[in-house]
Amino acid sequence: MGTEVGWFILSEDQQHIGPYAASELRDHYTSGYITENTLVWAEGRSEWQPLSSVPGLITDVSEQVPSSTVIDDEFERWQNEVKSAEAEVINNEAAADDERPSSPPDGEEEFTDDDGTVYKWDKTLRAWVPQETVAGSEPFDVEIMTFQQEEELFPTIGADDAFVKEDINTIMKSNVDAPVKTDSDNANEAVKANGKRKLPEKPAEKKEANQPPDSWFELKVNTHVYVTGLPDDVTFDEVVDVFSKCGIIKEDPETKKPRVKIYVDKETGRKKGDALVTYMKEPSVALAIQILDGSPLRPGDKINMSVTPAKFEQKGEKFVAKQVDKRKKKKLEKVEHKMLGWGGRDDSKLLIPATVVLRYMFSPAEMRADENLKGELAADVQEECAKLGAVESVKVCENHPQGVVLVRFKDRQDARKCIELMNGRWFGGRQIHASEDDGTVNHAAVRDLEYDAEQLERFGAELEAE
Repeated sequence: MGTEVGWFILSEDQQHIGPYAASELRDHYTSGYITENTLVWAEGRSEWQPLSSVPGLITDVSEQVPSSTVIDDEFERWQNEVKSAEAEVINNEAAADDERPSSPPDGEEEFTDDDGTVYKWDKTLRAWVPQETVAGSEPFDVEIMTFQQEEELFPTIGADDAFVKEDINTIMKSNVDAPVKTDSDNANEAVKANGKRKLPEKPAEKKEANQPPDSWFELKVNTHVYVTGLPDDVTFDEVVDVFSKCGIIKEDPETKKPRVKIYVDKETGRKKGDALVTYMKEPSVALAIQILDGSPLRPGDKINMSVTPAKFEQKGEKFVAKQVDKRKKKKLEKVEHKMLGWGGRDDSKLLIPATVVLRYMFSPAEMRADENLKGELAADVQEECAKLGAVESVKVCENHPQGVVLVRFKDRQDARKCIELMNGRWFGGRQIHASEDDGTVNHAAVRDLEYDAEQLERFGAELEAE
C-alpha cells in the first residue's frame, strides 16, 4: 500500500485534486496541508475514505518528530543567537569605556569651542558634554517668547475707525471713478472684516461630463484582439487552442465557453476570415500581438494572421451606456478570480468545462413505456462517465427523437476521453454517437414531432366521437 500511486484529495469546495503518490501525501500531511480527516480516494476503491483510515499510508509519519517541535527548536536557536550578539555588543561598549581617560587630556574642566559652545568635562561619562546656554547670550524667558497682541501685523479695526473710513471712501467715490478691485484689495477687505488675513478663494473647476465617443473608439482597459487572415474552414476550437497560449480567454457567462467570435457573412453564411478574441487580462493582448501577429494559424499555411487591439464602433447616432447586472458581474468576477488564483498549489491546472452529446441511448417509445427508465439511465451514465473524470451533471432529454443524453464534464480533456470511449459503442442494441456540444442547439427543447402529431390526431378523433 505504501508504493501505491494515483491518490486524489477531496478539497473543501468538492474539487478532486491529484493524482499524488503516497510519499507526496505523507509530505502534505507532515507540512499540515492535509489532516487525518481529509478524504482520499484511489483507483480500485469504492468510496472516499479519511486519510487516517487507510492502513499503511500515514502510520510511519505519526512516529516522526512533529514539525512544530522543529520550528520551536529553530526559534530557540535564533533567540540564543540574538542574546549572544547583544552580549557581545555590551562587552564591546564596556571595553570602549575602559579605554576612555578618567581625566580631561589637558587638565582643563571647561573650554569654549570656536562657535561659542561651552563644553564641560563629565567625570561619570568621562567625556566632554556641551552646555545648554551659549556664552555671551541670555536664555529666553516666558514673557519674551509670548505673542504680544499689539505686535500683530494686521490689527483688528475698531467700529469707529470703520465708520470714518466708510465716509472717506464715499467722498472719494463721488469725485473719482472707482478702480477695479484686485486680489490684494479683496484680501485687505477680508482682513478688515475679520481681523485676520485670508487667502483669496479660487473658483472651483467644473469637471466636464463624459462625452459620447466618436464613430470608432478604444476602450480604457482593452482585453480584446481583432484577428484577420484566418482560413475559410477555421474552427472554434482551433482559435481557442492557438490564442489560449498567450493568456486565459474570458468565459461567456451564458454559454460557459471561451469568448471567441468568428465573423460570418450574413448573406452567404460563409466565414469571413476574421475573429474577435476576449482575454481575461490586458497584458495578454500585448503578448498575443508579439507572438501571433504575422504568423499562420496552422503551421505551414501561406497566409499569416494579423493580430491588433480591437476597436469598437458606436451603433446608432446616440450613445447609450451599457446596463450592467451587478449580480452577474459579481458572480463573473468570482469565477475569474478563481481561474486566476493559485489556490495554494503551483501544479493546479485550469479546468475548462465541456458537454458531451450521447445520441441513440434510448428511444422515445421506451422512455414513455417505462417511467423509471429516465432515472436508471441517468444513474448508469453518471457511474460510467465518473470513471473518466469529474462530472457536473447528466441530463436525459426524454422527448428527443434521437435519444440524447447530455453529460457535462468539469474538464474538457475528460470530455474528449468520453467521446473516444463512447463513440461507436453499442448500448441496448443501438450504436452510440458521441460528440462535443457546440451550444447551437437546445437539445432539451427538441421534441418528437411525429409522436406529437399522432397524439393531436388521436385527441381530435376522440373529440369528434364525443
